[in-house]
Amino acid sequence: MKALVIGATGATGKDLVNNLLQDQDFQEVDIFVRKPLAMEHPKLKIHVVNFEKPEEWKDWVKGDVAFSCLGTTLKKAGSKEAQRKVDFGYQYDFAKTAKENEVEDYILVSSYGANPKSKIFYSRIKGELEQAVKNLHFSKITIFQPGMLERKNTDRTGEVLGEKIIKFANRLGIFKSQKPLPTAVLAQAMVNAAKIKTYGYSKIKLGCIFSFAGKKNE
Repeated sequence: MKALVIGATGATGKDLVNNLLQDQDFQEVDIFVRKPLAMEHPKLKIHVVNFEKPEEWKDWVKGDVAFSCLGTTLKKAGSKEAQRKVDFGYQYDFAKTAKENEVEDYILVSSYGANPKSKIFYSRIKGELEQAVKNLHFSKITIFQPGMLERKNTDRTGEVLGEKIIKFANRLGIFKSQKPLPTAVLAQAMVNAAKIKTYGYSKIKLGCIFSFAGKKNE
C-alpha cells in the first residue's frame, strides 16, 4: 500500500510515520510538510508544500490511504482564525484533494467531544471537520476521537499537569475511561485501521482505541 500523511512532524505523526516505514504492508510513505526534514528512508518521500496553495501539490496526493493527524493549539497559532486555518482549512483541502484523486481510505485524528454545535471553539472546529470530511464520501472513513494524549517530550504545560492528575485518579480506580493515550498507541491503531478491508464510516472513541491498537486499557 501507499500511504499519504499530513501532520507527520507532530507527536502522533512521528509515531505514525515510524510505524508505517517499519510495516511490510506499506511500500511507500509520502508525507506533506511545511519545512524540509532531515530524515531519510527508502520508502519515504517528503513533499515540502505550501498548504495554502493546494493547486501546487494536488497531483502528489495519490495513494491507497490518507492519514491526517495535523493540528495546532491556540497558543501556537496565535489566534482563533489562524488555528482554524490549520485545524480545519488545511485538513479539509488535503481531504478534498485526496477524494478528487480517488484515494479510497481516509483516516482522521479528531478529538473527544468534537461537535459542530459545541460552544467550545476547539471542539466545534473538530466537529465541523469531521462532518466536512464525512460529506466527501470516501469509500472508507475512520475517525479517531482520542481524549488526553500522552506525548513524548511535550512542552504543553497544561497537558502535562492534566496527564498527571488523570494518572493519579486512575491509580485510585477512577476515570479509567479517561486514561491518557500514548501517541504510539494511537499511531498503531491508525495503521491497523488501514489494514481492515471494509467500507463505510467508523468512529473510534477513547478507550476503544487501545483495543483497536491491540493494547489493554488497564
